Amino acid sequence: MVDWNQIDSIIMGSQRILLVTHENPDGDGLGSVAAMYHHLKEHNKNCRAIHASRLPYEYEFLNTEGLFESFDSDIHIPWIKKADLAILFDIGNFDRIPILKDDIITNGLQIVNIDHHPHPDDNAFTYNIVDTNVAATGELVYEYLIHVRKAGLTKKICEGLYTAIMTDTGSFANSNTNVRCHEIAIESIRCGVDPTDIYQKVYESGSRSRMKLLGTIIKDLNFDYDGKLAWFTINGDMLLKTGSNSEDVDGFTDFVRKIRGVEVALMIFETEKGSCRVNFRSKGHYIVNEIAKFLSGGGHIFAAGARVKGSLKKVTSLALSRTIQAMKTQDQQTQ
Repeated sequence: MVDWNQIDSIIMGSQRILLVTHENPDGDGLGSVAAMYHHLKEHNKNCRAIHASRLPYEYEFLNTEGLFESFDSDIHIPWIKKADLAILFDIGNFDRIPILKDDIITNGLQIVNIDHHPHPDDNAFTYNIVDTNVAATGELVYEYLIHVRKAGLTKKICEGLYTAIMTDTGSFANSNTNVRCHEIAIESIRCGVDPTDIYQKVYESGSRSRMKLLGTIIKDLNFDYDGKLAWFTINGDMLLKTGSNSEDVDGFTDFVRKIRGVEVALMIFETEKGSCRVNFRSKGHYIVNEIAKFLSGGGHIFAAGARVKGSLKKVTSLALSRTIQAMKTQDQQTQ
């Protein structure tokens, strides 16, 4: 049971507060940050939401007041040195904020970690607010806000919360969707949130270059293990030819998982020479986070990922063989 009064005492006792989510941010992390930002601004806190990656276009609607700042060492390091507290959202592992991690630790900031991912035992967090049973980090932020706010939730706060819940439940379609998710959605709508507008901004604003890249992937899609596994690779040449960028790949694994007969979708993305990003998505029959852990990654049982050093060819071979073996093992255990 979380002692929200203790957490609120820590937060309200701080004046300069850093808000951070993971690199390649998603709707849950960004929505959680936005909701907390607007809450803290009401209390006149000097807070900044700083992130290491470019803000994805589909989440620009959350960037009211220019609240999301891309890390600039000249501007932000002096500010962080004088900060009292860092609140981390949805990061799972401290290594997912590589640019800011060292500055947070070096400057001795207290750290409140709010998350629904499992985290390493040897972590540097001062306070851990982690519940792997909730659908999204935004659900925990909601619990904090309704516990401590004397006034009701505002539309700006709810836009962040609704975005967090909607995206991490696959628009309320994934198996992690629960009653609380719908209760948060209902309250958000009552506060003025337009669910159609947010859905269209998040899911119906893809660029032409993104669609070209998706077309290339679909054309060369691979199937293994009797069609239960669909996998694809992306390299720099593919981005160049389609005019796309690294943010455009987000959501492709979810798209491929929707194919009839596919139980697991696997993406291997060469982010730079000698390093790849690996993503797993499962419909629910196969657990994939153990595969990600083998690759020094992690995540949820049906949605996980890892960063792996090695060439695209080497990482693809490793990830593919490990995934097929894991699927075979799980099938044998259920026979």
